[in-house]
Amino acid sequence: MAVILITGASSGIGFQTAKDLAQQGHVVYGAARRLNKLEALAPYGVKPLSLDITNEQSLSQAVATLIASEGRIDVLINNAGYGSYGSLEDVPVAEGEYQFKVNVFGVMRLTQLVLPYMRAQREGRIINTSSMGGRLVSYMGAWYHATKYAVEAFSDALRMETKDFGIKVAIIEPGGIKTNWGFIAADHLEASARHSAYQTQATKAAAGMRRQYSSRMMSDPKIISKAISKAANQKRPRVRYLIGFGAKPLVLAKAILPTRVFDFIMMHAS
Repeated sequence: MAVILITGASSGIGFQTAKDLAQQGHVVYGAARRLNKLEALAPYGVKPLSLDITNEQSLSQAVATLIASEGRIDVLINNAGYGSYGSLEDVPVAEGEYQFKVNVFGVMRLTQLVLPYMRAQREGRIINTSSMGGRLVSYMGAWYHATKYAVEAFSDALRMETKDFGIKVAIIEPGGIKTNWGFIAADHLEASARHSAYQTQATKAAAGMRRQYSSRMMSDPKIISKAISKAANQKRPRVRYLIGFGAKPLVLAKAILPTRVFDFIMMHAS
């Protein structure tokens, strides 16, 4: 039985993962900004934890609360994040900075806060939810993909830095998953390009994203939650879990195709 903290537990992949891990007998703390969003997890034994990933005081308080109750933390699952699409020119820097705060800096700060406890235990696991979008770039996704490439890079560095302390680091790289993520990203994309030089392309790309996420092609979140469970439970977890619709073929295509050919595919994917 492990003490587990998972962020972004109020919906989608985070909700499913928190539920699954609790049903396996682990002590699971599900974190989200709004506690009422976590009420549906209560029947499964998930303990709600208020957490704003962009707020230092909230981060420190969440870790302190967990440690005061359990005395240890065995697994941190950094799952909180969102997708904000739009051309580099159209997206305000403030929005880009906020996306980095949520997807990168909040994740790094929470990791910093749990590491002293894991080092003292001489064991622990940090599981970071990245994306296949940390290995390739889709059309109109500059800011989002920049955050996911950053998650990949710091996870690789963290894995080497913490190895001698018995801490294992795994990266989850989902492909297309049937959640609200795609619709939120499409809304951001369309809004960012309103009355801009990119409006025609952005409107078309947003419509394509909505079609994709409304189709039956997208993978069930359970596929990702199973991978996270494996990373949390296996004695020797894999470094990367590339899973979900389109993930492996697209990453392979990115590796073997000429860059301009891959660019053409991504620009016309919708």
